[in-house]
Amino acid sequence: MSLFFAYLAVCTALLSAFIALAANQQQIFAELNLKYLNRWPQIHNQINRYFCKNVYSEHHRYSLFILLGISGLCALLSGISVLSSGAVTSDILPLGLPWLHWHLRIDPLSGFFFCVLGIPLIAISFYGPAYVQEFEGGKHSFAALGLFTGLFVAGMELVLMADDAFFFMIAWEVMSVASYFLVVFHHEHAANRQAGFLYLLMAVIGAISIILAFGVLAEFGDGLTFDTFRSTSLKPTWASIAFILALIGFGMKAGLVPLHAWLPEAHPVAPSHISALMSGVMLKIAVYGFIRFNFDLLDQMFWQWGVVVLIIGSASALLGILYALQQQNLKRLLAYSSVENIGIIFMSLGLSIIFLGNGQNELGTLGLLAALLHCLNHALFKSLLFLGAGAIIHQTHEQSLENMGGLIHRMPKMSAIFLVGILSIAALPPLNGFVSEWLIFQTALQAVNLESGVLRSLIPTASAILALTSALAVTCFVKVYGIAFLGLPRTQHAAHAHEAEHQGMLIGPALLAGCCVLFGVLPTPLINGLGKLTQQLTGLELPNISTLGWLWLTPISAETATYAPSFVLVGILLVVGLCYYFLYRHTGLDAHNAEPWDCGFGGLNARMQYTAGAFSMPIRRIFQPVYEIHETHEELQEGPSHTKVTSLRYQFHIPDWALLKLYDPAGRAILTLARQAGRLQTGNIRTYLSYSFCTLIFLLWVIS
Repeated sequence: MSLFFAYLAVCTALLSAFIALAANQQQIFAELNLKYLNRWPQIHNQINRYFCKNVYSEHHRYSLFILLGISGLCALLSGISVLSSGAVTSDILPLGLPWLHWHLRIDPLSGFFFCVLGIPLIAISFYGPAYVQEFEGGKHSFAALGLFTGLFVAGMELVLMADDAFFFMIAWEVMSVASYFLVVFHHEHAANRQAGFLYLLMAVIGAISIILAFGVLAEFGDGLTFDTFRSTSLKPTWASIAFILALIGFGMKAGLVPLHAWLPEAHPVAPSHISALMSGVMLKIAVYGFIRFNFDLLDQMFWQWGVVVLIIGSASALLGILYALQQQNLKRLLAYSSVENIGIIFMSLGLSIIFLGNGQNELGTLGLLAALLHCLNHALFKSLLFLGAGAIIHQTHEQSLENMGGLIHRMPKMSAIFLVGILSIAALPPLNGFVSEWLIFQTALQAVNLESGVLRSLIPTASAILALTSALAVTCFVKVYGIAFLGLPRTQHAAHAHEAEHQGMLIGPALLAGCCVLFGVLPTPLINGLGKLTQQLTGLELPNISTLGWLWLTPISAETATYAPSFVLVGILLVVGLCYYFLYRHTGLDAHNAEPWDCGFGGLNARMQYTAGAFSMPIRRIFQPVYEIHETHEELQEGPSHTKVTSLRYQFHIPDWALLKLYDPAGRAILTLARQAGRLQTGNIRTYLSYSFCTLIFLLWVIS
């Protein structure tokens, strides 16, 4: 049954792509009419009538997103089915190479990530029709958007189903290439084309690394199927080489530091529902690939690998949130935040590998469980925030936080939904982001069970970095909500903003917000549902999770740590209710609106408010060695001898250190080598004959 739903999910995604492609044929037939079809007017009329009736109705975009929603629902049903039963189903399609047909398989690991894909996709199916309406009949091709969206979704689903290296890489490339065209959808801007080129270049490099990792397993195995890989035994050296290659390949797609440079460039320029899919789902497909390779296909695991993953994850988490804090573009800020959360996931995976490599299987299982739970949680609240950002940009026509403000009065429903995402990503109880990060902390606190003194020192250091990252995340998203939604509007666009006219742009984010609350308040049933998954990868379930009942979370034991999120929610509601009662009811005070006290300076205006740059300035000064800060001060003076200052303008720009220190020097070196190599091409036939003669002499010398 799970494989049937997976097939249905892929087919509906591909069907949505076909419908989007067909939706652009009216213009094609109109052009053909001038050249050829006038010769056969009856055929022309029949074709035109068919397309006008079936494709070109005003509801064709709804058909596309309905199919995407069905695809997401089928993916969710497939995942729930396999997680509940634990059954592994497989199939072989008569496609591919003559000696290697495509192998497909659904197991608890792929089923879980089908759920990670399915929920945001359902939300996007509600959100999309209203959001993409502006692309119909405009300069951007709606058909291209729908076509590559369907291929992108189908590619991700096929990656989860692939059970051999050849089919896996085909699906992986479909996902990467389709998402490239979505990144460059607004191709009239040079920055967008450059972002797309960087993304495609790094996607190719990452794919080569993954192919080499599979190649190591294939060299010592007897085929390219994953079952063959599972039975292959590698020497520690070759196993470590395969691990490093997989970490580079999947880490590049996931956005790990320093392989993250494409992410803050590509995610902000894509349409917002695509940004939600890329940041909320595609990055988790990369995490899936890493988990599949290292926890399932490799026959052994070394704790030294965990140290590498833990260090890289810690650096990604800290640097990601530090750069997010300094961003003024809302979607770019959310993109850097994805680097942070991917770092948190890999920190937990690093802890899991360390404990499993030291024989602490129960703690290793807990670390893996926390990482998986954070994958789901991040998919929910990051998709919510990108959809919310898209709605805000759609209504205000502004992307910079500095041009927003006061939206809580103009978009009250979206502000409430967005607040749920803010609280979730800031890991505040009782929402879902807190649960997974709390489990990661509980895993790290068990470092005392390890014999190595180095590890007992390293893991608490990583825990301190995670705590600092969490505090900075709270600061970052207080800035986002405070600058965008509170205070006075800073521009006319923000002043004239209003709630989205189409309810779908609210229903989609509201669905994700409800999941954030549900999985935060009742996480125990969800975690128990992952027992079949951890049993598959580590051979263990965690029976202590619900020792005290389904309302309590006990990851280690009841004596070590417990958490009851439902009671926390009740306590918060009780405190809020008591505050309201004593402030307004018990004291008899009547609430009324009045102008705020302006300290005698006249009416308040938007220029008296904190800006996003000013809010993050203390962090910028404290962590100044981390940044490459480019600041400019502009002062306009008038009057005699220009003594009267009439305006001041301050701007700052913080380029990514990876681009400055790694990618730009590497690019310049490659261009230099290319220019030097270009000297070989002289255009003189005698020179080319000399090259051939010298090459022939060299080969004869080698052979002899």
